Amino acid sequence: MAPRRQPEPAEDLFGPPESTPLPLPSENAPLADRLRPRVLGEVVGQDHLLGNAGSITRMLARGSLASMILWGPPGVGKTTIARLLAEAAGLAFVSLSAVFSGVADLKRAFDEARQRKRAGTRTLLFVDEIHRFNRAQQDGFLPVVEDGTVVLIGATTENPSFALNGALLSRCQVMVLKRLDAPALDLLLERAETEAGRPLPLTEASREVLLAMADGDGRYLLNLAEQLLALEDPTPLDPTALSLLLAKRAALYDKDREEHYNLISALHKSMRGSDPDAALYWFARMILGGEDPRYIARRLARFAAEDVGLADPTAMPAALAAWESYERLGSPEGELSLAQLVVHLATAPKSNAVYVAWGQAQAAARETGSLAPPAHILNAPTKMMKELGYGKGYEYDHNTETGFSGQNYFPDGMERPRFYKPAGRGAEKAVAERLAAWAKQRG
Repeated sequence: MAPRRQPEPAEDLFGPPESTPLPLPSENAPLADRLRPRVLGEVVGQDHLLGNAGSITRMLARGSLASMILWGPPGVGKTTIARLLAEAAGLAFVSLSAVFSGVADLKRAFDEARQRKRAGTRTLLFVDEIHRFNRAQQDGFLPVVEDGTVVLIGATTENPSFALNGALLSRCQVMVLKRLDAPALDLLLERAETEAGRPLPLTEASREVLLAMADGDGRYLLNLAEQLLALEDPTPLDPTALSLLLAKRAALYDKDREEHYNLISALHKSMRGSDPDAALYWFARMILGGEDPRYIARRLARFAAEDVGLADPTAMPAALAAWESYERLGSPEGELSLAQLVVHLATAPKSNAVYVAWGQAQAAARETGSLAPPAHILNAPTKMMKELGYGKGYEYDHNTETGFSGQNYFPDGMERPRFYKPAGRGAEKAVAERLAAWAKQRG
């Protein structure tokens, strides 16, 4: 096995000369550990943070490393960056996992950090999966972050806005790590080949398939590469052989967390943007990720009312029919009905006029309180009610020449509002013309 090339001094862009280099992993360590970056300049795919003009680079250049939350998907270098930040800033590195640590572990880490501080050494406390700590545990970080006892580096795959306390977030900078793109992943494969001293047994097409299998996760990619490098037969694998050899990874999707809302938002906005291809893609992503098709059916019905509305009066019946079809057929046959509905809604003319009108009508109802209907549209089943004027002057619209009387139906003294404003697209174009004619006649 070829020895790992050590970085030249010029490559160590961030580590101070007095910092102690990280120990080399043993030859028997997993490939991902052997290829773990030893200086920040070797981290791939995060140039917006670690490049020459990156946020973290500028922070280190100023000599003021702040507490931060590293937010990103799995396998993009959160733990590695935290370790290298400690080395670059000359801080003691302490690591905890919120999955396995409790209050006693935090208290011990804080006490030891205070002892180091008194001895003149600051501590970088790295907390993996920090979102798993409850509110009280998160609040426990506040005093030690505020007084400089620790520089806190938290790692999370969850949206910090939802997963972390506002008080803790206000004391930390959120650094967003990106999913590794194809060039970054390919660079990792090149490093793996250099480490092994031979190329991966892949054709050019299967190499692209391997990158797609990784789904932006560098650690997962290196684990796959290690399996390939262990093969005794050096014959390059084509895409079919590669897929048979390696289990394909399920797409990142958590039905209870942020990705769930990200994908339904993508589906909704793709349909609103009248892009049936993108809408089908996001629908497929949700189905393959294990989403309940009934949830999608419910959201599609909502979309039919909110975003298509009366521009296509067939949208709502189609939504209910597709929903019922799925209930009767189940998966996977019923999913075709939902796919048909996705295309129907994406290609339909759009109008949110009823949605807007409904919101305005509710607001007006709240503001006007309990105003009574005008007397002429009240029924008068008793003599007394007739004497009070109930129903007096009411015109039966069907008895008019045009089928429209033009009478007022709002409470007396209430200025006539206009809630519903047809979009003028699809079937609503004809509705708009009728309303305009009636408004003229009413005037």
